[in-house]
Amino acid sequence: MNNNQQILSARKNRTKKHFMLSFIKLIKEKGYHSVTVKDIVDAAAYNRSTFYIHYQDKEKLADDLLTSMLDGLEASVGKAYKPGRKVYTTYLNASHFNIISYIYRHRDFFELINIDDTLPGLHLGFPQTIQRIYKNHFIFETINDLPVNMDYFTNYTAFGFCGLLKNWVHSDFKVSQEEFIQEVVQLSKTHIYSIRYIGKE
Repeated sequence: MNNNQQILSARKNRTKKHFMLSFIKLIKEKGYHSVTVKDIVDAAAYNRSTFYIHYQDKEKLADDLLTSMLDGLEASVGKAYKPGRKVYTTYLNASHFNIISYIYRHRDFFELINIDDTLPGLHLGFPQTIQRIYKNHFIFETINDLPVNMDYFTNYTAFGFCGLLKNWVHSDFKVSQEEFIQEVVQLSKTHIYSIRYIGKE
């Protein structure tokens, strides 16, 4: 990619980000179904023609926003792990829960979970993404190698973690991310002996 292409790509991404941020703010103010393309372009300080260069309609913007944020959430989990290497829960620390840091960094978006008339697919897509992360990226070992149905164990652990995350969001992040991570680490030690990161299938 040459310099001109890099500049155009950066400009395109910046413009799309402005639309996304404005869209998030408007959904919080008036609900997804009440937001119009005119509302979005006015809030982002662009014109309609610029919007339609990037998106066919509001629904395409919604799809792009949801996909990019949930894909980013999934991509965030492996940064502290080396594929194939086992990590014992006694050695877990904040870096192993980059997913929590990701949610906090993008809290403006994840606060949309609190809204009934919110981004389509978010209420279902968020727990499904957490479940997919646990199922496709990790292999767990139980305390004392206790024999259990690992599909049940993985789902139980994933949805438990998802519930904690949603409660943290609902509380307006009242607990600091550092304290929240520490609580999750301590809970993990009660039923998980080790975690092996296997990457994305």
